Amino acid sequence: MKQPDLTIVPIITQQQIEAVAHLAAQIWRQHFTPIIGEAQVRYMLKHFQSTEAIQQQINFESVEYFSVQVTDQMIGYMALIANPVQNKMMLSKLYVSAGVRGTGVGKALLDHAEQVSHHQRLKALWLTVNRHNQHPIGWYQRQGFCIVDEQQKDIGNGFVMDDFIMEKPLF
Repeated sequence: MKQPDLTIVPIITQQQIEAVAHLAAQIWRQHFTPIIGEAQVRYMLKHFQSTEAIQQQINFESVEYFSVQVTDQMIGYMALIANPVQNKMMLSKLYVSAGVRGTGVGKALLDHAEQVSHHQRLKALWLTVNRHNQHPIGWYQRQGFCIVDEQQKDIGNGFVMDDFIMEKPLF
């Protein structure tokens, strides 16, 4: 089933940032608690997906956030980080509300990420994904991504991100 009338917009205003943080909390608590546990979800939301953290990323870390909306309801978001030196775009975040998964919303965001990458003449799109997050790994593979490496990253407070690095060449 295809999701009708999707609009993808850059996240710029404080109100938009707050809406992304709110949606992130909903998605993360529902999806990631069984994978990484409640304590790590709380920690990661506070340090990486809170209003303050997102504002910091946009203002000082060259992260571009986009939301996807149907009518006026935000149903997903993504974040991109361009690296012209490596000629790659990092798909830092791509999250969709549980109720609209499988309807083309994630694909619409991914297509937009590819368009932004092409516009900046970048040759590849890459991401990290938790190695135990099986459904998204399979989805990314179906979209043309391949596992190219793995990493364990200490994120503080005794927590580790245990990820695959996936990459998709753009032509």
